[in-house]
Amino acid sequence: MKKPLIVATSRIVKLLANITKVLSYPFHWVLPNQRFTLPAHAEPLLKGGTPSRIPRIIWQTNFTDRVTLPVYLNYLFNRLMAPRFEYRFMINEARHAFIAEHYPDILPHYERLQIGAAQADLWRLLVLQRIGGVYLDIDAHQVWPLASVLGTERNELYVTTRKGELSNYFIASAPNNPNLAAVIDQIIVNITGDIATGVFDTTGPGVFNQVLNRVHIPTVSYRHAVHQGSFTNEYFQYIDKREGKWTKQQHQVAVVAKAPASSGEQPPRQG
Repeated sequence: MKKPLIVATSRIVKLLANITKVLSYPFHWVLPNQRFTLPAHAEPLLKGGTPSRIPRIIWQTNFTDRVTLPVYLNYLFNRLMAPRFEYRFMINEARHAFIAEHYPDILPHYERLQIGAAQADLWRLLVLQRIGGVYLDIDAHQVWPLASVLGTERNELYVTTRKGELSNYFIASAPNNPNLAAVIDQIIVNITGDIATGVFDTTGPGVFNQVLNRVHIPTVSYRHAVHQGSFTNEYFQYIDKREGKWTKQQHQVAVVAKAPASSGEQPPRQG
């Protein structure tokens, strides 16, 4: 009975979210320069709750913390759906500082990534591996209370798409996860190997599907956990970014910059 209820709820949420998205067009037509600030850190809305293996932290990142109304509404909705979760947000510079502090051996590989989305792909794994929590893409929103989706006993949880494949717009994990370590290692191999592929297969979901076996890891369908693009869309997300979305950028610039001839770099092991 629960899954049909979740699906019905998700459809209602999606409908209401799409209505706010449509209404945001006249809002930003009247106020084209109006932006809202995402906080770098926000305490849980409610205290207490049952302890869990996956830390009660939501992580997000974006090229800027000044966002349009749809993106901000998406953020507010996620906060309401996870009231006992702390919120942490990083822009590009904060991501770089985090990796420099906690993963100095990986920083040179991270710096070779020339597209923000690819950098975010690697950062999300490193921050979860170090601290743990739940990563959500900036356009991802929950359709059911996050604490209920995760439970208290899981060490990790991944989302599957309509095709049944793994994606990385939602990742939940306790720190020191061997599965995340394996994905990180493969991404470093992809970077150091100068493989001429796009973001998807170099740092994104393609790596998850290559490295992880869906039979042996806990997964949840997007229908029962988290959707993308209901509150916002490419226009509202990249309105202040001239380069546009990563799908466009990767046709203009290589995902990975060529390594210095004398670097002799070797992939660090995360296990």
